[in-house]
Formats: sequence, structure tokens, C-alpha cells
Amino acid sequence: MLYGMLPPNANPINPEVAAPAKMKLEVGQKSTYSRTFTAGDVAAFAELSGDKGVHHMRPDSRGRIMVQGLLTATLPTKLGGDMNYIARELVFKFVRPVFVGDAITCEGVVREVVQRVGRLDVSISIVCTNQEGKEVLRGSTEGIIRA
Repeated sequence: MLYGMLPPNANPINPEVAAPAKMKLEVGQKSTYSRTFTAGDVAAFAELSGDKGVHHMRPDSRGRIMVQGLLTATLPTKLGGDMNYIARELVFKFVRPVFVGDAITCEGVVREVVQRVGRLDVSISIVCTNQEGKEVLRGSTEGIIRA
């Protein structure tokens, strides 16, 4: 089936999966996502992004490999993907390094929702913490969800 021939609720990446349903957002609403990065994740992201800094490719004096900052930032983008959110601005502060094997939890909190014709304007704050509860990334994003 050609891309232009898909039914309106079809997913062009995988036509056998329907497009996500519309979701209701409210100020204060929270969503979380957790994952543990592997050496394979770091290597694959290095190939994809070209970020092959020595600190991502070789263990440090303590045997740790540092995860790329933008790989860590895929946690908040996963939250946005779950909402069918289109980011227009992303602001991240990388507070401390993340290493292979760290369990990172990202929490997004909806700060503002404004109904517009054909879309919602949305603002979200982001905090990612490691398994020790220490902040590794914080930021914010503004974007839209098409109605």
C-alpha cells in the first residue's frame, strides 16, 4: 500500500498498528518512563549520531562508560511520543553524567495546556534521576498536540 493511500487512522511506520487515540491533558498531569542504558545502546547511538567521544567508547579509570547526553535525553522524548506531542522547543541541563548500567527515571509534568484551533499548546517540565535519586537531567519543552 502506498503512503498516500493509507486510511486516516493508519500508522505510516507500521500500517498494521492504528494511530494513537487522542488523549486528555491537564495541568499537573505526570508521566514517567524508566530504562537502564547498556553498552550496546551507547555503541548504537554513537553510530547513529556520530558522537564517538573517548568517554563514550572507552571505560574510565573506574571501568565506566558514559552515556551520551542526547541518548539520555531520549527519555523525555519517549514521554512526548506517547502523547503524540510535537516539540517546538527543548531545553535541557545535563546535571551529572549517566553511565552504562544506571537506571534512569524521567518524569514529565504538564505545566500549561492552551486550547487553540486544531491543536493544544503544551508546556512540560522534565526531571530525570538515577537509581540513587540524584538528578541527572532537567529541562522543559514547549510544543503542540494536533487535535
